[in-house]
Amino acid sequence: MHKLNILFTSAGRRVSLVRRFRKAMQDLGVTGKLVSTDLQKNAPASFVADIRELVPRVSDPAYLDELKHICLRHSIDLVIPLIDTELHLLSSVKREFADMGVTLLVSSPEVTDICFDKRKTAEFFRQIGVQSPEILDADVILNDPDANYPFLMKPANGSSSAGVTKIRNARELEFFKDYIANAILQEYIFGEEYTLDVLVDLQGRVCSVIPRLRIETRAGEVSKGMTVKNQAIIAAGKKVVEALPGAVGCITVQCFLTHESDIKFIEINPRFGGGFPLAAEAGADFPRWIIEMMLGIERTHAIDNWQDGLVMLRYDDAVFVTRDTIR
Repeated sequence: MHKLNILFTSAGRRVSLVRRFRKAMQDLGVTGKLVSTDLQKNAPASFVADIRELVPRVSDPAYLDELKHICLRHSIDLVIPLIDTELHLLSSVKREFADMGVTLLVSSPEVTDICFDKRKTAEFFRQIGVQSPEILDADVILNDPDANYPFLMKPANGSSSAGVTKIRNARELEFFKDYIANAILQEYIFGEEYTLDVLVDLQGRVCSVIPRLRIETRAGEVSKGMTVKNQAIIAAGKKVVEALPGAVGCITVQCFLTHESDIKFIEINPRFGGGFPLAAEAGADFPRWIIEMMLGIERTHAIDNWQDGLVMLRYDDAVFVTRDTIR
């Protein structure tokens, strides 16, 4: 019988993901603990793990030592980080954790560097020869009476769609270029927006690409979506992730399919995306495949056998706990 202890850091609201890993372990007959960490006592996903631990902020100098102590205390085999702010830090200490017998499911520092500065992301897309929205000079646009609005403005180092603003005219551009910190201005893309869930194995090989059409979003996260087996998007997404220097685990890539059928990439996030449960429900069982990779188990399910046209219609659910557990 195989055993595996998994730690989810910054678990937050990822209830469905933790449950998916639990089901995968049960289906495979794998024993072990699911441990969660979070800054807050009332993080919902903490209450579906077997053990929950409180940690300081990622920016706190004590964070890394506390994470190591938790790994040792619970004999953790695999750490799965779930928010952007800790990825770069953890990518720089993979060797330290490996020496403890712990695998960090996080890409290289080079990958996190590319992904978390949208100027570098745009340059990466240009270098590998895929289309991406052009980054524009706000002052040049303001001085152009024939500028073709709208445009899109967002923080170069933002996440979860925070600060993303549609710029409809010169007056808005004049205001938001100073209001949004570290802002970049891009051409506005019209078309269908897709999120691609891409699984990269521990040897850096792309195993699976699942495009999800974003039908509706709420607070930067997809609330309605549909799986789409578009072979052109799948091939383009595979090309993007294969070009990343040291990608591993779930890589989330966003792109647009324009009205002219061009594929234009906009972002890369080297972690599980919030809408991943749709891909999992369609049959792209990343949790199971990651566990199999970790344990050296021969894969038992076809990795490209996922359902086309499956629609996710999200709604709010709740975890109920007592007052004392969150004090």
